[in-house]
Amino acid sequence: MPINLIHETVTPDQLTRYARLIYDRTGIVISPQKRTLLSNRLRRRLRETGIEGYEAYYKHLSKLRDADPEWDAFLQEITTHETYLFRDETHWKWFREQFVAEVAEAARRGQRQRTLRILSAACSTGDEPFTIAACIAACMPNLSQWKIDVLGTDIGAGALEEAKAATFNERAMRLVPDDYRKRFFIKSPTATLWTAKPTLMSLVRFRQHNLMAALSERPFDLVFVKNVLIYFDKPSKQKVLDHLRKAIAPGGLLVAGAAEGVSDLLNDFQRLEPWLYRKA
Repeated sequence: MPINLIHETVTPDQLTRYARLIYDRTGIVISPQKRTLLSNRLRRRLRETGIEGYEAYYKHLSKLRDADPEWDAFLQEITTHETYLFRDETHWKWFREQFVAEVAEAARRGQRQRTLRILSAACSTGDEPFTIAACIAACMPNLSQWKIDVLGTDIGAGALEEAKAATFNERAMRLVPDDYRKRFFIKSPTATLWTAKPTLMSLVRFRQHNLMAALSERPFDLVFVKNVLIYFDKPSKQKVLDHLRKAIAPGGLLVAGAAEGVSDLLNDFQRLEPWLYRKA
């Protein structure tokens, strides 16, 4: 990378074009206030690729397919991966004490089959899917009689590779109850890392997916979409939610982050909590 780019930021015109490229591919909005942040992230890619300058890198990115490793590396730079297990305890208390209990009781009464499908959309490095799996493994009676399918999706291939490794540091594990740590995770003897046991691994799978596209899967009983739509504008949120509607079974549930700003876009759903919606 040329030495004169070390402290140089993208021009307003370059920011506009990068923002449009990112928006068109992902639905994520990059505001003018993110100019310095975007410049810092771009410089990392210039160093890695040896491409000389923001303009040349923009032209390079524009020609790449979505599945290209460099496009994925760029996305990893510009998206936030601050995540950890058992984030938003209110949601997990409901999930353990109400949702799992009600699903188990319905199966006991013969009102539903012993199958459960849950989607964790934009799951990043897998913290949420493994939280879901841990709660099910701990709370579902006669777990071996159930067919559980927890799917974690993300646009980033790099994030999904980390998710598949199912290994988490102390920061990511800090809210995991002690009994869950002992039952469902193995601590590395040489580092402060924890790896999910096969009990959890057997319940979870991952696949790459862009929220702006339809998901080719059978409908889910429950969908989590948290801490991601805050980066989308209203038209993009609407498009994502239209796809998620089709992914939720009739009577199924949607859990959204409190700050996602989706309530006015889900008028056809029954709002049960500020963060919980039921499909009609």
